[in-house]
Amino acid sequence: MKALKFAAVAAAALAFAPAAFAQGKGVERMYVLECGQGHTGDMSRWTPGKNVGVPMDIVDNCYLIKHAQGYFLWDTGINDAIAAMPNGQPAEPAGISWRRPKSLAAQLQELGVKPDDIKFVGISHTHPDHAGNVELFPKAMLMVQKAEYEWPDAKGGPRFKPEHPVTKLEGDRDVFGDGSVTIISTPGHTPGHVSVMIESEGQSAVITGDIAHHPCQMAHPGWATSFDSDTQVATATRAKLSAEWADQPILVIGTHYAAPTAGHVKRDGAAFRFEV
Repeated sequence: MKALKFAAVAAAALAFAPAAFAQGKGVERMYVLECGQGHTGDMSRWTPGKNVGVPMDIVDNCYLIKHAQGYFLWDTGINDAIAAMPNGQPAEPAGISWRRPKSLAAQLQELGVKPDDIKFVGISHTHPDHAGNVELFPKAMLMVQKAEYEWPDAKGGPRFKPEHPVTKLEGDRDVFGDGSVTIISTPGHTPGHVSVMIESEGQSAVITGDIAHHPCQMAHPGWATSFDSDTQVATATRAKLSAEWADQPILVIGTHYAAPTAGHVKRDGAAFRFEV
């Protein structure tokens, strides 16, 4: 299977060739946007029991999908206000420090895309490195799982402004009605975590969000992280997806992967392996 091709904003850290999709039909192009750069001093938060005290840099990507029916933005990254902080946002104890070399708004402006041009905003989950800029798009339809929308924040309050247009999902959803962009329920990291499957000209890709912080977790579903709200559910979700994808190569893309085109899931005997 040929890898899905991508286009990236000129100022983004990673460059991709323009997408070769059929114009005027389905998904025409996907842009990888830099939505934050993080650093942690303890990698073991992602690999429990291993790499204790090992520092790690983290990327934070958003994805702008240009569809024949309009723009769909997947995740919104760390809040744009951090771009104005010379030293970024410092980490809490044992946490992650964040910086934004360029705001999401500036990257969209480079593409000639206005906030009102965004038809849908899809949120994998409500952690601040994914949902930090939802209110940059007050007119866009927010696509979020009902369980996530109704999950109280740390102070017991709502996670979104009640006046923001919203579609509360209960399970999977074909966003444009043509099978090209499908939000799929992948709970466990948070109660209403979702991922998104993209189909174009026989090519398949899935943006996992944080159900898999690294593609190796799809090969080893039991490799849980300390960030999951329900480790058992997250593990079961990864195992289910791996089984469903056993007979077909799927390009796995993640918010926090160093390379957005991280690898293809392929069956290798009784296990999965990854091809970059």
